[in-house]
Amino acid sequence: MVTGTSTDVGKTVTVAALAAAAQADGLRVAVCKPAQTGVGPDEAGDLDTVVALAGELRTAEVVRYREPLAPETAARRSGQRFVRIDEVCQTVEQLRSEADLVLVEGAGGVLVRLAPDLTLIDVAAALDAPVVVVTDPGLGTLNHTELTVDALRAGGCEVAGLVLGSWPQRPDLAMTCNADDLPRLTGAPVLAAVPAGAGRRSSRDFRAAAPSWFRGSHLWERSADPAIPLSDRAVPFADRAVPVSDRAVPFADRAVPFADRAESRSPVTHSAPVQKETL
Repeated sequence: MVTGTSTDVGKTVTVAALAAAAQADGLRVAVCKPAQTGVGPDEAGDLDTVVALAGELRTAEVVRYREPLAPETAARRSGQRFVRIDEVCQTVEQLRSEADLVLVEGAGGVLVRLAPDLTLIDVAAALDAPVVVVTDPGLGTLNHTELTVDALRAGGCEVAGLVLGSWPQRPDLAMTCNADDLPRLTGAPVLAAVPAGAGRRSSRDFRAAAPSWFRGSHLWERSADPAIPLSDRAVPFADRAVPVSDRAVPFADRAVPFADRAESRSPVTHSAPVQKETL
């Protein structure tokens, strides 16, 4: 799954870049968008942007809302149905039967509500999908990124790494320091820095450049057994999920001293290449 520390940090361009890089490695790629907001029925959405940049690939959008709001809010206002976790899992499972790698693009940040008791953390956990966090490289990103990574890990999700979105040709001091500090503070590697303006490149130029942005990250080599369907690997949502209102634990009771927490984090390791994966 690809998520972000907020909206407009570069998730869609990052999904397109991951798709292009994986295709360059010979993988069949599909992309799922559980909730698209801010576009009408006949308007181009994020998946159209991904295809325009990365080339033709299989895509699936689960639910679309016209208003540019959090999916739960947009659903309430429009009278449409909420996103359902079983529908997302079924859609991804269908894509997995046709692709070697399925990318799932979130909406907003990890605690954005898709439904009253459903967040993107729940989706990632149900899919057993490692999560790539896209973050702004500028001032303020250390706090936003560490909060996002901690929330994902508290929800039982694997954080595959970070992507710096909209990396300028001449980064300022804060950006260069952030690029150095983020792995130390989060325990997650920086996988790529996507150049600012990458989404305005032609498809040909984008597909040619994208593999170099992720060189050495080996994201699609995560160990998994592709023969086990998602429905058998994931714990049923009704049995696993704790209502959002009941999840919170008093901070004083759950917090681990920073010095102890940082030392306990280990870098992400990768095993032999696999044939099918969800990210």
